[in-house]
Amino acid sequence: MLKFFYSFLLMCGAVYGPGARAESVLFLNPGATQEAFWVSYSQFMQAAARDLGIDLQILYSQRMPELTLAQARLALQGDNRPDYLVFVNEQYVAPQILRLAEGSGVKLFMVNASLTANQLSLLGDRADRLGSLVPNDEEGGYLMLKELIRQHPPVAPGQVIELLAFSGLKITPSAQLREQGMMRALAEHPEVRLRQLVYSGWTRDRAYEQATLLFRRYTKVSLVWSANDEMAFGAMQAYSEMGGMPGKDALFSAVNTSPAALQATVDGRISVLLGGHFTLGGWALVALHDLEQGVDLSQYGGRDRQIPLLQLIDKAQAKRLLAMGASPDYGVNFRRLSAKGQPASYRYPFTLQTLMR
Repeated sequence: MLKFFYSFLLMCGAVYGPGARAESVLFLNPGATQEAFWVSYSQFMQAAARDLGIDLQILYSQRMPELTLAQARLALQGDNRPDYLVFVNEQYVAPQILRLAEGSGVKLFMVNASLTANQLSLLGDRADRLGSLVPNDEEGGYLMLKELIRQHPPVAPGQVIELLAFSGLKITPSAQLREQGMMRALAEHPEVRLRQLVYSGWTRDRAYEQATLLFRRYTKVSLVWSANDEMAFGAMQAYSEMGGMPGKDALFSAVNTSPAALQATVDGRISVLLGGHFTLGGWALVALHDLEQGVDLSQYGGRDRQIPLLQLIDKAQAKRLLAMGASPDYGVNFRRLSAKGQPASYRYPFTLQTLMR
């Protein structure tokens, strides 16, 4: 089995930055090469790498944690080791990667999902673990449901608003946190009844299959919460096939600023869209480039940081982001974001607004 994964590294295809650079970074992308979110995530990292002069390599694991670990083993124990390894604690692979990294000389940085409190207590602190950047997933799940409820027409006393929820994987931290945020919002609105929460594995096909059954079972559902855009589109397809109109007969939400999700927001089919966290890897490269130049991240917001990247995207912003997608550098001067030489009060402007200036 392990030989299969090693050979599959070549089949996945590595995405390289330009030429030989001062520092080399390998990003283990947990997604698939056909996933809009993870592709856009890589594209933003590549834009940052070009601007910062970083030698960036990206490997996709096609949502197989075993492949992520095989890629990490080759990178950390092979002859051509990167200066930095950037990875996601997707399906809780971080402890195994940390063990593989011992004595390798490779510096580690986590994005999107860092060590859990239990993992951190067991593993302790390490000099090679430089830090992490994660988004506001719990707040994102909360904001998404709050906005869905705000847009829903008011109901008479004693009546309820019926809700369906589509989450990702139970063992993915981002899915868990977004779900917790949804539950927090739900607790504030007794007029909303969650009919069922299902796990669709982040995929459109699985959500479509589940939604086809659920909409037949719960015919009065008028709110649909989804933890990403692919699951939202699967649920919307099932709803449309049953004669419903997304955005009118029921309000749908989604996470991710894929072109399809942005266009569906402009068209009114998606009523609530959250996004911005596709930029996280690019911002991480800014931090790593600063570390290479001797910047102490603890003086500029902390080594491990959660940043409020997930925000509500309205129709006007969706149009701007669609237009921006044609720009290879996203209109961002990544070098100017550096904390080098800045006063201690400086904070990295890692927000979606940085792209929209």
